[in-house]
Amino acid sequence: MAIIGKLLQQTAAYTYKLTANKGVEYKYQLEVLRKLLSQAKNTKFGLVHNFHTILLKQDAVSEYQENVPITDYEEFYKMWLQESIEGAKDHTWRGKIKFYALSSGTTGSPSKRIPVTQEMIRSFQRTSLRQFSIIHELDLPEVFFGSSLLTVGGSTKLTTVGKHVEGDLSGILRKHASLVVMPFTKPGKKITDLKTWNEKLEAILPIAPSWNIGIIAGIPSWCILLMEKLIDHYQLNSIHDIWPNLQVYVHGGVFMEPYIDRLQKISSKPIFLLDTYLASEGYFAYQVSTSRTGMKLLLNNGIFFEFIPFNWHYFDENGDLKNKHEALTISQVEVGVDYAIVISTNAGLWRYLIGDLVRFIDIEEREIIISGRIKQFLSLCGEHLSLDNINQALLHVGTKHQTLFSEFTIFADYDELRHYWYLGSDKEVDTEQFTKELDAELCLLNDDYAYVRKYNLQEPKIQVIAPTLFYDFLDWLGKSGGQSKMPRVLNKEQSIKWCEFLKDKAIG
Repeated sequence: MAIIGKLLQQTAAYTYKLTANKGVEYKYQLEVLRKLLSQAKNTKFGLVHNFHTILLKQDAVSEYQENVPITDYEEFYKMWLQESIEGAKDHTWRGKIKFYALSSGTTGSPSKRIPVTQEMIRSFQRTSLRQFSIIHELDLPEVFFGSSLLTVGGSTKLTTVGKHVEGDLSGILRKHASLVVMPFTKPGKKITDLKTWNEKLEAILPIAPSWNIGIIAGIPSWCILLMEKLIDHYQLNSIHDIWPNLQVYVHGGVFMEPYIDRLQKISSKPIFLLDTYLASEGYFAYQVSTSRTGMKLLLNNGIFFEFIPFNWHYFDENGDLKNKHEALTISQVEVGVDYAIVISTNAGLWRYLIGDLVRFIDIEEREIIISGRIKQFLSLCGEHLSLDNINQALLHVGTKHQTLFSEFTIFADYDELRHYWYLGSDKEVDTEQFTKELDAELCLLNDDYAYVRKYNLQEPKIQVIAPTLFYDFLDWLGKSGGQSKMPRVLNKEQSIKWCEFLKDKAIG
């Protein structure tokens, strides 16, 4: 193990030097698009959308945007993906697509089936190696490189359905993982194959002290909850009592700031935080240095990116696109603007609106942060309250009250013209004072919110509940586990289920 650890250390150093300054130029994106079009030109999708002709044009990007409309999952599934899933050959990508990743989607929504090709798997493998190389910059002790990686994710068990195999992306990637890294990954196939969070937790608790964990990776809510459970179970002072070499946490999926306080409370040593932007549709970006805030977009890894400004010129009040062809390239984006991200990938997704919002914080370095979701905003009467507004206001007022809310959810009541907030905390909170301060902070952050609060929108209602209720709700829906996230903003259908759940729990 020590020999392999040393090898990994040398590999990290070499890869870091090799890739540190690669892939930030727009030319990589042009090359990626042409390669994707060339690979798929003889598919049904490529023939219908004139890929052969597009490849002959000097300005392939404009021609591509004119010929191929932007679609979301539902549209793309009905028009193209369903036939691929049923086994159609050379449909959206060359050959037959064997693997489909079940995306957790949003709470209350059925799972999406996202195509995973051999080309996409190789892209993931390359990116994972590049990201691993970042630890070279951290100048960690040699003993760290003999430790293991703990991934807290969904079930890795795959299921054969008709002519394809489906399951969590982590299961598909594990099936194609190198035998060299297998001994370094925990908790092992027997546990990762388990479906529910409680089953995994019960299996991990007895053997966790025998592991030598150096890196933990996964969504903060589940990773930190696991460590808290371990500390409680073994009556420890900190997680470093059993995992002294834990020095790196690779996170993603949600706004990290509210979780930092919980992480620090269970740690006795510093833990480096590295943000990553990984989805079932692809590996988009990762943080290349702990000294930088943003994540560098991967421009030469089999994905062509487009960006649509998230404003009322491009989107209507429901968050639906007004024009299915207009979009910007990486060469046209600006700092500080929220963009809906559109991808074309080496898994046969074409101008696919993924649903996330990103914001560039450094154009030259192509660094982004995730700023929200297209459908996760509140606009009962024109307040246009974004997820970023919500996160920043909660963080600001919560810090003043010495109570950070790592778990929360909100919904809009259309009858009362009011926002209902549910904040997770075991501490007592003066909800009346907190509501006034939060309302005032939202008015400062968002002029539209301030305006409608004067005339139409009622004062928000806030209720503080036990943080465990959010996990219980996911379990109640059959969605507990490492890949499921509690939506920060509930749509109408989700809010009905949430209220029904609270009623079952006798919480008014």
